[in-house]
Amino acid sequence: MIYKGFQDLKLSALGMGAMRLPVVDGDDSNIDEAAAMKMVDYAMKQGINYYDTAWGYHGGQSELVMGKALARHPRESFYLADKFPGYDLSNMDKVEEIFETQLKKCKVDYFDFYLFHNVCEMNIDAYLDEAYGIYDYLMKQKADGRIRHLGFSVHGAYDVMERFLKAYGSDMEFCQIQLNYLDWSFQDAKAKIELLKQYQIPVWVMEPLRGGQLASLDLKQEQQLKKLRPEEGIPAWAFRFLQTIPEVTVTLSGMSDFGQLQENIHTFETNQPLNDMEFDAVIKIADSIIKKIALPCTSCRYCVSHCPKGLNIPVLIGLYNEHCSTKGGFLAPMALMAVPESKRPAACVGCRSCEAVCPQQIKISEAMADFTKMLNA
Repeated sequence: MIYKGFQDLKLSALGMGAMRLPVVDGDDSNIDEAAAMKMVDYAMKQGINYYDTAWGYHGGQSELVMGKALARHPRESFYLADKFPGYDLSNMDKVEEIFETQLKKCKVDYFDFYLFHNVCEMNIDAYLDEAYGIYDYLMKQKADGRIRHLGFSVHGAYDVMERFLKAYGSDMEFCQIQLNYLDWSFQDAKAKIELLKQYQIPVWVMEPLRGGQLASLDLKQEQQLKKLRPEEGIPAWAFRFLQTIPEVTVTLSGMSDFGQLQENIHTFETNQPLNDMEFDAVIKIADSIIKKIALPCTSCRYCVSHCPKGLNIPVLIGLYNEHCSTKGGFLAPMALMAVPESKRPAACVGCRSCEAVCPQQIKISEAMADFTKMLNA
């Protein structure tokens, strides 16, 4: 197992995420505890020392199962991360109640790592609102040793991340972002890493395989990669990409079966970053994937001044592209919660004034109608 230095710690470069544990009969809230414990025991034996759970994973069951599984091992042999569930605004005034419950569920007296969960457009104002006292409470827990290292995870856009960092950046020790070779440009991950570098904050990675999307490619794309590294599996390419990014400390993988765990551990037995030719190859593959699913908006904003409803069309198209790429998912709906109802896709009247000035000739009105239909499905 490769280890990375973080302050005075040595963290396994591969961390076990507990969002996609094995389940019974496809029921996400019914974790197969025996299978999960077997995976944790094997992970510990093979050198994984970082485990990540959260309040909402598996319908609230992830913390309980991980607590049971890790309690079978010496407390000093692992690092446990949990998060404050700010993805649900109804939790914002419950930080103490939730934190105390999380400690009990996880059967620990302290968290090695704790995060503001999912900083995004929908919750940034609440996270920065002193009236809720979230920041003050978590800093107090850190001072008392019940949180050893405090950080945040982010799914929001660059400007949201920048707002959070301007407020709390000096106290953040790490940041967890969605990073993979598809999102290098698609979700502006490259720029987010540069922003974190300015604050000297190391990077934790979530969604290294983009929810499994990068675990397999089409035949032509796989053949391109096999020519460069004949012995490398396709999922491993996504991890090798991350090994190329020097700011990455921990890569979290939500492994849902024993075979995935074994394969990923094997990959992280060696550090084999991509050379320039290999890096360019995966970026070109990402570009080709994006072109198939994304509308080619360049954010020129000609459309905005011609929209009678004042819609921020480039932003809406960006969310539409994200929603199409994941065939649903939570990111776009969550971001739209921060948008007034009168400025959402459903507000489009189909006048096509925007289309008349679009240099890319995007059928914007059709996209807004399609987006609305997907959101209401």
